[in-house]
Amino acid sequence: MAKKYYVVWEGREKGIFEDWASCKKQVDNFSGAKYKSFEDKTSAENALKLGANDFFKQNITKKTQENASTKKLETSTSQNTSPQHILPQYIPQDSIFVDAACSGNPGVMEYRGVDMEGNVIFYQKFEEGTNNIGEFLAIVHGLALLQKQELYNFTIFTDSRTALSWIKQKKAKTKLAQNSNTEKTFEFLQRAETWLKNNTYQNPIIKWDTENMGEIPADFGRK
Repeated sequence: MAKKYYVVWEGREKGIFEDWASCKKQVDNFSGAKYKSFEDKTSAENALKLGANDFFKQNITKKTQENASTKKLETSTSQNTSPQHILPQYIPQDSIFVDAACSGNPGVMEYRGVDMEGNVIFYQKFEEGTNNIGEFLAIVHGLALLQKQELYNFTIFTDSRTALSWIKQKKAKTKLAQNSNTEKTFEFLQRAETWLKNNTYQNPIIKWDTENMGEIPADFGRK
């Protein structure tokens, strides 16, 4: 595995660390931690000098400009329909999109995350749940995946205000009944809440503007 350098802008100690274990000690359970991995020391040193806010702002702007003309995601269209899920030019290249669907509410529930090309990068299905639970679990799944892959600058888009509020509170305030049908659902909820309480993250989570931008690219298309 190639050596990486970890910049900690906000943590118990600031600076550059040469292994993940050392970096994690500075940011784990540290409120407002800001950090990122780099492939070479020079890039890490430059990023540290620039500061977290300016670095991420510069990086997103550059990525967006480079890919504005090529990163439009479309679904197939018929002769009499217009393209769907066309991404605005200001969507960062390093983004994932999450959504949930429920057959009844409560009912059979599923969620997924997709990348800029519409590829499904994770998916889960439950015997019983609610749409809000699915949206909440999808966001946490995305956060955990991005942390595991050290993709700290990726943005997560969701179209659920309720899920965003639950993420902020680190608690899914659902009224779903606990029974044999919802056993897996509550197992995943417990794991998600525990992850939020025990981990820090810096990935932006942004509300998708459905009214002006159409359905989110992760949409199941069942409305």
